[in-house]
Amino acid sequence: MSFEEKFDNAKDQLAGKTKEIEGKITGDKTREIEGKVQNIKGEAKDDVQKIRDVAHDDVEAVKDALKDKKKPSEN
Repeated sequence: MSFEEKFDNAKDQLAGKTKEIEGKITGDKTREIEGKVQNIKGEAKDDVQKIRDVAHDDVEAVKDALKDKKKPSEN
């Protein structure tokens, strides 16, 4: 996951938490819910990107393993 992706996700989470707290303080339930949703969105994006990174690493490991298997038989 790139720095920009991490930053964007953290920004969503922080902005969401801020809105949620603001909503609680002012009694604005809509603002509070908007904050919760934005926070969850940031967390979800972070989780999806982590899964994508793991899958990419696994695919690369399989590719490397297949390359290693082909080398001895090619000689």
